Amino acid sequence: MAEDRYALIVGAGQGLSAALARRARAESMTPLLAARNTGKLEGLLAETSGHAHECDASDPGSVKRLFDWVTSDFGVPELVIFNASARARGPIAELDPDEVRRVLEIAAFGGFLVGQAAAQIMLPRGSGSILFTGASASVKGYVNSASFAMGKFALRGLAQSMARELAPKGIHVGHFVIDGGIGESDDPKKPNKLDPDDIAESYFHVHKQERSAWTWEMELRPFVENF
Repeated sequence: MAEDRYALIVGAGQGLSAALARRARAESMTPLLAARNTGKLEGLLAETSGHAHECDASDPGSVKRLFDWVTSDFGVPELVIFNASARARGPIAELDPDEVRRVLEIAAFGGFLVGQAAAQIMLPRGSGSILFTGASASVKGYVNSASFAMGKFALRGLAQSMARELAPKGIHVGHFVIDGGIGESDDPKKPNKLDPDDIAESYFHVHKQERSAWTWEMELRPFVENF
């Protein structure tokens, strides 16, 4: 009998995370979806035969409860994807410090909590993939986007450090720079957005790589994007 396979997606919703859940099901994996509000996932759960659990990625206790649920009810997932994010827009002189703290707690500290918990359960088995969703702001800061850049830069540094530490132990860590907006273009002659299904295909390509040629970072952009 084939072993059950699971993919945990933290920060689940519509768009990319939904495409990742569908792709997981297509790869014969059961999607386990974590979000602050799981009510919004009912349609996706029915479509993918998945399961959901409420989780605040910025809260250590909430993340622990999530991973306790995963391991007790299902087992060790072969794939964990951190897709949670937040931002506070505005001029640097006007940003609310509390809002900036919230962004960093979700985007950076949340990535650490989920990455740490995933490593803890994967290391005894010596296999698995931990993937992080980054953005253009992972490598370049934009005007009025200081908090988002801070969080995404930190997440990229976390992924790079984890990749160097965990790869020799059999854990594949990857970071994805999503350089552009996600969604279907209204004008098929101007495909200026990244299709979430195509992004999901890249995530699973990285997940399935042979360890002799692992990718730690992949940058994705629509072909009309200026380099």
